[in-house]
Amino acid sequence: MAFLFILPTWPVDVWTAAMKKVAPDLDVRVWPDRMGNVADIEYCAAWLPPPGVVKSLPNLKVIMSLGAGVDAILKDPTLPTDIPIVRVNDPDLTGRMTEYIVLHVLMHHRQQRRIDANQKRKVWDSFPTHAAKDLRVGIMGMGVMGTDSALKLRDIGFPVAGWSRGRKSIPGVESFAGAEEFDAFLARTDVLVSLLPATPDTDGIINRAAIRKLARNGPLGAPVIINAGRGRQQVDADIIAALDAGELLAATLDVFATEPLPPDSPLWTHPRVTVTPHCAADSDPETICAYVAGNIRRHQRGEKLDNLVDRARGY
Repeated sequence: MAFLFILPTWPVDVWTAAMKKVAPDLDVRVWPDRMGNVADIEYCAAWLPPPGVVKSLPNLKVIMSLGAGVDAILKDPTLPTDIPIVRVNDPDLTGRMTEYIVLHVLMHHRQQRRIDANQKRKVWDSFPTHAAKDLRVGIMGMGVMGTDSALKLRDIGFPVAGWSRGRKSIPGVESFAGAEEFDAFLARTDVLVSLLPATPDTDGIINRAAIRKLARNGPLGAPVIINAGRGRQQVDADIIAALDAGELLAATLDVFATEPLPPDSPLWTHPRVTVTPHCAADSDPETICAYVAGNIRRHQRGEKLDNLVDRARGY
């Protein structure tokens, strides 16, 4: 039995070393140069696998995604439909995402960008501030990461609501569910956070129409968006137009439809956009490899795979 890494854009030697450290007994192979006999390969971990590579493994039993999402794997049109896919859901990954969301909610809440600009101009501007209880945060996507972010923001004192496909019951967090409650969710939200998975239903969900439905009576005077979900969910041109029209105060964007973000994108230089390079929940190789190795052992013992993906839903 062998395990294969398919990581065309990642430092594969770093990941190989990490896997050998946490699972020294595992026969680790690497695409494309160190595959050996492909008939030996029963497990693979991938990110953006080139079409046809996964399909070429005749005895593959499980496909592992090295991220919380699986859209990078499902892009492969030749992907076998009968092989289970699992995704990473590790406390380290969740913790990193929560840090990012809390950081950027607080940055907008405390108006840090204004303070930074004042410092550059040597301006002492003691502007009025507001309490966390006055700024309503709404999180789209209430999986493990969304729930953890919601709880941490709740504990700081923000009124937090979550919107998801199904109703959630989280102490101190208001729950909205389904398309019929989406507008009501937006109407009570000053800071909109997206942690949604990438599915056809979520494509383009952060658009001008949705932005215009966000609350206008919050302490910042206009809403803020934070997208750390997937780039397909945001319409860049709509975000820029809403910022320029005063319909949106600011945006923090960690994900983009095209990555790396092209140098000619106006998002880079817009004064009210914070661009981060898809680093909200960076994958730590050793931690993620330990998680993957655990799922392999679980499968070998005939146990249920952890975080099995529902292909119909896309997560």
